[in-house]
Amino acid sequence: MQLTKAEEQVMQYLWEIEEGLVQNVRDCFQDPKPSRTTVSTILRILETKGFVSHKANGRVYTYYPLIRKDDYSKHQLFGMLKNYFNNSFASMASFFAKESDMSIQEMEALLENTKKELENKSKK
Repeated sequence: MQLTKAEEQVMQYLWEIEEGLVQNVRDCFQDPKPSRTTVSTILRILETKGFVSHKANGRVYTYYPLIRKDDYSKHQLFGMLKNYFNNSFASMASFFAKESDMSIQEMEALLENTKKELENKSKK
């Protein structure tokens, strides 16, 4: 499921602090901070979407993520790969290499590191 920019920002902060009250999440924002009501509304929307849950202590709710950041990141990246690069990792890597002005040496180092990681993964 896709998140809005505001929802994703709240999730980033919640992943960072792991769990917290509305005020804890709000404190993560730079000035000017959104209102407490805005953060509370976004957290409730995230809860409806299944990204967040809460523990109740009286009328105070402690929110925590239900979706791991790694899982969300993976989903977003594979969606980008499919929607913008026709499921071609080579096209996506080439695009980012060009856009970031990677040198040949940096590209070779990246390739070497990737090879090592894949070899280690296949040994497990």
